[in-house]
Amino acid sequence: MNSLSSAPVTWSDPARHSQFQAWLERLAGPQGLKPETLRLAHADASTRRYLRLDRVDGGSRIVMDAPPQFGSMRPFVEVAGLMRGCGLHVPAVHDFDEAQGLLLLDDLGERPYLQTLLQAEPAEADRLMRAAIAALLQWQLRGDASRLPVYDEAFIRRELQIFVDWCVVREFGRQWAATQQGWWEHSCAALARSMLAQPQVAMHRDYMVRNLMVCPPEEGVPGILDFQDAVRGPIAYDMASLLRDAFISWDEERELDWAIRYWEQARKAGLPVGEDFGEFWRALEWSGLQRHLKILGLFCRLKHRDGKPAYAEDLPRMFAYAIKVSTRYIELSPLTRLLEDLQGHLVQTGFSLR
Repeated sequence: MNSLSSAPVTWSDPARHSQFQAWLERLAGPQGLKPETLRLAHADASTRRYLRLDRVDGGSRIVMDAPPQFGSMRPFVEVAGLMRGCGLHVPAVHDFDEAQGLLLLDDLGERPYLQTLLQAEPAEADRLMRAAIAALLQWQLRGDASRLPVYDEAFIRRELQIFVDWCVVREFGRQWAATQQGWWEHSCAALARSMLAQPQVAMHRDYMVRNLMVCPPEEGVPGILDFQDAVRGPIAYDMASLLRDAFISWDEERELDWAIRYWEQARKAGLPVGEDFGEFWRALEWSGLQRHLKILGLFCRLKHRDGKPAYAEDLPRMFAYAIKVSTRYIELSPLTRLLEDLQGHLVQTGFSLR
């Protein structure tokens, strides 16, 4: 999400504006809100937007404006309760109008992990990343995965198809021949097997620093956002999301250090990560590869369908991640050939991601 904390609020749909005004008027007194302070707080890649307004007694609240025709936000409310029950710092839901897609939430502040890490000294970055790892371990240990949708093979393949439809076909204008289709099918099957073979736990599914907030220690670090798509899925996936982020990259030495710390703590806590770190690292890389292919497709879809071209600026980072992993494993050599066909220069020029 991008901070827009001083921007005014505009409405393209007068009916939606009227609905919102009636909802806010009903809540203003009981919730101690100051409607005249309403302003944009965040915008993200979805159809949702986030508004901020002050409270009479100090502090502020966040409004999630999520038009219901794009999907119910009930999963957000349910997962918020699940995560709060695990002792994690997520926004409390103070009001939820499901029919209109309006939620009143705690405000976790204006210090996103992403912007903080981009400016942080190494020691501060390490502290924040260790806190994010600790929160992830807490979620995996205490989260009731049986209450979440299953991240099964069909789910994995639907995400991979986004890469084909929007990156391969729409962005690059390619139509794969039968041989290339065979390479792709081989790669999809290999990735799905790897992910389904992992122990399945509660999974945030977008556990990247853009969805974490730096909050006061007494409130809990980090604050966690955008968890409504949580599923029951492979244990290495959220660590892959954290270490190989769509918007910030780390030297592999630091990735390995944080991954080893996670693995050691997970083993001590009784999480099923296995006795061989090498096997866990492979699972992490393969989970991350599937995610990066999906994100390549999502960023191209945002550019072409949703009129948000800025996300495409990070396509080179995603290609570099994907090629870096696919070239390491002989089973993924067909995928490397497909990626080379799209962005082969990344193979020749190396993998500097900063």
